[in-house]
Amino acid sequence: MVGNQSNYSLLLTQITERMKRLCPNINQVVLHNYLSDILSQYDIRLARFPNMDSDIREKVQLFLSAKKLEGLAETTLSSYQLELRIFGENILKPVDIITTNDIRLFLSEFPHLKMSSVSKKLSVLKSFFGWLVDEEIIEKDPTRKIKTPKKEKVMPKALNIEELELLRESCIDLRERAILEVYYATGARLSEIQALNRKDINWESKTARVVGKGNKERDVYFSFKASYHLKKYLKSRNDLVPALFITKRRPYKRLSNRSIQREISKIVKRSGIQKNISIHSLRHTLATLMLDRGADITAIQGILGHSDISTTQIYAQLSDERKQEQYNKYMVQ
Repeated sequence: MVGNQSNYSLLLTQITERMKRLCPNINQVVLHNYLSDILSQYDIRLARFPNMDSDIREKVQLFLSAKKLEGLAETTLSSYQLELRIFGENILKPVDIITTNDIRLFLSEFPHLKMSSVSKKLSVLKSFFGWLVDEEIIEKDPTRKIKTPKKEKVMPKALNIEELELLRESCIDLRERAILEVYYATGARLSEIQALNRKDINWESKTARVVGKGNKERDVYFSFKASYHLKKYLKSRNDLVPALFITKRRPYKRLSNRSIQREISKIVKRSGIQKNISIHSLRHTLATLMLDRGADITAIQGILGHSDISTTQIYAQLSDERKQEQYNKYMVQ
């Protein structure tokens, strides 16, 4: 073989790894030997670009700093940072010579992901490269010609009243019951309640102000049951931690998003319900049950904190399906 042995090995490894991601069941030994025979006929040299290793990282940092100043939520910034780090690890080029095909090839390397996840990656890249063009760092946006994949139509999973009662009966301590009731009654997002402090609760009006997507504030509401079980839980505590939900062991600290999700998973497991239930399912349940009882969809939009009513409309579609099921079941012909 003519050429540098390390370049040859690097290219062989990169092609093999990418083929493994695209075709998980491929015979790697056969592929490796096949590619080795072909590549051995070529003189392989690593392409050199100015600032190849640092250009994307540098531009990503500038982009994130700009978005932070625009008021983007920390969770969104973290998501952008993760997606762009993965992109930078795969595309070893300066941003001004990245092509549309580079991005298409990058997105095609995730065949195991749902279209919604691929759309998320593309959305982040569109935001990043659109900003680079606006700032006149690059001349053309390589993502402009790439259309967003059609999302799968996924109906949100909601509980019926019987399943909700099963979850309630499966709680074994005050904290579990308080978490369940608060998340169901408010219909809030996981991060919104996780960030609340005890002083944020207005017991007289049974409300609390949360910070949602885009740093938008709104009031969420507590039912009698939620207020009752939350009070019982808070009265049982003898700590000075301001957080609404805290760990059971010292040193006491605010429960993380992941810890709250684990609490719900434990309750679901005890209940024996054969459904994939998450914290988000409680949000879906509130919206669906309220719509089934005739609540106005614009009111549901405000309660859930949706900026676009089309996002809320999916619950109405689900509700209509349930009504048709009832019609087909009980209608006498």
